[in-house]
Amino acid sequence: MKQEHNPQAEQMADESMARNLSYQAQATWPQEHSLFDRYSLSGALKILDIGCGTGEITRRLAQRYPQAQLFGVDILDANLTRARRDTVDGDDRIRYQQGDAYALTFPDAHFDLVVCRHMSQAVPEFPRVLKELGRVLKPAGWLHLLTEDYGMLHMATPGFDSDLFWNQHALTYLRRMNCDAHIGRHSPALLERAGYQNIAMDFLTVDTMRVPRAIFSGIITAWRDGYSSVLAEATGRNSKDVAADFNKIIYAIETPPHYAVWHVPVVSGRKLG
Repeated sequence: MKQEHNPQAEQMADESMARNLSYQAQATWPQEHSLFDRYSLSGALKILDIGCGTGEITRRLAQRYPQAQLFGVDILDANLTRARRDTVDGDDRIRYQQGDAYALTFPDAHFDLVVCRHMSQAVPEFPRVLKELGRVLKPAGWLHLLTEDYGMLHMATPGFDSDLFWNQHALTYLRRMNCDAHIGRHSPALLERAGYQNIAMDFLTVDTMRVPRAIFSGIITAWRDGYSSVLAEATGRNSKDVAADFNKIIYAIETPPHYAVWHVPVVSGRKLG
């Protein structure tokens, strides 16, 4: 397992990421779960949740597909420890294992559905991972890819340009690790080049009108706690100043009538059968 495959290992293992994954699931799943209807999948499925983190979505998928066998794979043992702890006792349909998304141990054409969420922007050379996901997906199986884009966060912060903040800090930080901060908008073309059919692009609208402000601000607060130092290092700023910028965004999210929105791309496609 290569460390360069997970350049954000320290941030991903921090307790702030566990908070973040919980808040993200609360914010997105109420809109996201209906997207699975288009796949028309049921019965004794095999489902892979790659980059499963603390298993927040693996457990929700288990509820949605009551006859399925689910595999949650993550590169970090700390995440999997939390996932196993929080999984309902006796649900032996869910198995968690450590693994590298660039070199999965599963055989070819093994899964009916592959779910990959909040990972594409965090790994270098994501098309390599996409190729591996396609390898383990059955012909006519479905890929469900929640793929972030840091140009799709917009907050009404008087006297402060939050758009500039995300573009300067997130782009600079991720480029240093050969990661794509705009992978969301690039993902449909990646699926087309990989030969997928029935490609669809949807957006989960995480905003201050659809999502409770406390949940939305919890996401950004977790990012502040986990990433202020590394964003400051990437941009040559003081970490306290970066945290203060996060606080301006958090204040806008928490305080009516200020409006804030995060458009979260979800790209799906069916492997050529």
